Amino acid sequence: MEIKVMHQILDWNEDVSDAVKAKLREHKVCLINVMGSPGAGKTSTLVELINRLREKFRIGVIEGDIAGQIDAEKIHAMGIPAAQIDTDGACHIEAMSIQNMLPEFDLENLDVIFVENIGNLVCPAEFNIGESFRVALLSIPEGDDKVVKYPLMFAETDALVMNKYDLIEYFGFDDKRVENDAREINPDVEVFRVSVRDGVGLDELAAWIERKVDSFYKEG
Repeated sequence: MEIKVMHQILDWNEDVSDAVKAKLREHKVCLINVMGSPGAGKTSTLVELINRLREKFRIGVIEGDIAGQIDAEKIHAMGIPAAQIDTDGACHIEAMSIQNMLPEFDLENLDVIFVENIGNLVCPAEFNIGESFRVALLSIPEGDDKVVKYPLMFAETDALVMNKYDLIEYFGFDDKRVENDAREINPDVEVFRVSVRDGVGLDELAAWIERKVDSFYKEG
């Protein structure tokens, strides 16, 4: 019975996800789902990406947290439209939450919406939210075994970002192992080594996102 209920929830979520995707295509807005553990550096990476992409794209951000709106306030202070989803304990964002949040944005004046999902390597990977593509962050302090332990997160992402790369010498992190593990389950995944502190890899990641968004418009 438990498995059947979960299946029904996922089916329902897929229907709403498809509706969200259709609405965003109608308005020509690309939705990017950014996932990773608490403390992986999702917000700080988003800030750097926004600074690199805002001259080309009109950007909005949906912040997901179990409680609080610290991250949304940080993004809003940059002059970027931002909205907060508080899940009240839920470990992921569902498509319905995105659908309910879209009226808060002027979609006619946006090109890209980043969604910073709940800090979690399990649940967010299971729920499509109408995104055009996914970015998964894995920070160096988390350890190099996470792709093996949480394969769905990395099997379902378009890009794997090894974040806080400036710390690699202090944690004995084997980045080659992580890349090989990721490509074994997801041969097409793009892999980036990024450090917000010293700027390593951010230009390359921003350029890849730019190409992905451009492809979205060509397909649309």
